[in-house]
Amino acid sequence: MDKFIPGDPIGAAILEYATKRKPADIIVSSDICEDDIIPVEVLFRTYDEMPEIEKIALEKCTGRVLDVGAGAGVHALELMENGHEVVAIDVSEGAVSHMRSKGIDARMISFENLKDEKFDSILMLMNGIGVAGKLSNLPSFLKHAASILNPGGKIICDSSDIKYLYMDDEGYMWVNLNTEYYGNFRFQMKYKKEKSAWFNWLYVDFESLFEAAKKSGLKAKRIEEAEDHYLAEIRI
Repeated sequence: MDKFIPGDPIGAAILEYATKRKPADIIVSSDICEDDIIPVEVLFRTYDEMPEIEKIALEKCTGRVLDVGAGAGVHALELMENGHEVVAIDVSEGAVSHMRSKGIDARMISFENLKDEKFDSILMLMNGIGVAGKLSNLPSFLKHAASILNPGGKIICDSSDIKYLYMDDEGYMWVNLNTEYYGNFRFQMKYKKEKSAWFNWLYVDFESLFEAAKKSGLKAKRIEEAEDHYLAEIRI
């Protein structure tokens, strides 16, 4: 599994916005398409500002919840307000520092290194399942997730089928045949003077997620869909 070792642009953005409340953009560079942006205030959105898929995901959480790639902790805080015990993890030192200041049990650890604990729900929003890095990593990634679930537990995740990026004007899809899967990306994040190392990130269509789950002895179910974006629940 590929590790994302950042220069912590996300943490820098979170800590600066938390203290100054001045909007700024996180720049996301890709090896496939043009630069995109993440407005830092999006990481601080309220429940009312969350998209419907995220609200449904939070409602689906039961028991003790692991929030993977928790960022500024908005999902963790909402779950805590609703009575859940939550552990939030992130590889960003700044993000973890901010979450701890909000009373969240936040830990700076990568998902694959989290062991010897059990959860009833594993939450991976904002395409958190992308941390698997590549489609070929996904079965082992899901097996690890299953190993830290309690009996009856579930993984709740969202992702997108990004094949539209490869469509020409006539609706035909082109793909580089030298690539393993069209949803395997390489990204770099930048915030002002801070930038991360390049890292692998996965966008997975539901059918590929379903097959990877099946290989891992799991069953994936699509529970919500909005255009190319979907929410899934994965169980043993």
